[in-house]
Amino acid sequence: MSDILLVHGSCHGAWCWRDLIPALHALGHSPRAIDLPSHGADQTPVNNVTLEAYADAVLAASTPETVVLGHSMGGFAISAAAQKNPGAMARLIYLCAYVPAPGLTLADMRKQAPSQPLMPAVRLLEDGKSFTLDPTMTQALFYNDCPDKIAAFANPLLCAQAVAPTTQALPDTSRADAKPRSYIRCMDDRTIPPAYQVTMTKDWPTADVYEMSTGHSPFFADPAGLAQIIDTILKR
Repeated sequence: MSDILLVHGSCHGAWCWRDLIPALHALGHSPRAIDLPSHGADQTPVNNVTLEAYADAVLAASTPETVVLGHSMGGFAISAAAQKNPGAMARLIYLCAYVPAPGLTLADMRKQAPSQPLMPAVRLLEDGKSFTLDPTMTQALFYNDCPDKIAAFANPLLCAQAVAPTTQALPDTSRADAKPRSYIRCMDDRTIPPAYQVTMTKDWPTADVYEMSTGHSPFFADPAGLAQIIDTILKR
């Protein structure tokens, strides 16, 4: 049995792991999920959020035996945590997530991708410090291969996303990169282009890279399949 900490991506919260958690329990694991600062039930004002605050939230929930999985933007959060205190977790798993490169922000990396499908849905708030997403576009971006009821469930729960964590870089990623780590590419992803997921992991050992045929939210589209891949990673 593995202790698995699930870390969500932009605009989401712990609620997005609703279907994956029981699938992991069924395989004998002990999964749990957190709300990053200003997401879900966390009451941190969105304009106070930083990448370091995300890292601290992950570290507060992790133990040296914990496997930490980050989705999408959550890749930056778990990498920042591992870089700050690599002994606080056992392994990292990136789920169609950004893997930080030294000195590059998430915004920098997004611009390196062959396309930027999320940007037309972004609605920057007046102060420029956070953004929301056009709810009429989220199904096509996040939940394209999920039952219609998933978008109906998720849209009211999507929250404003702080800009600051997406414009802050990790100058050094060596400690995070040295952790045991795996990547799960989603090959029908409409948010982070699959070709860019391949680019981010092109130098990784083949045994540490897995693929699913899903869109950006395999935890809703195929929770049993995702749980099985995670189980396989943890049994290697």
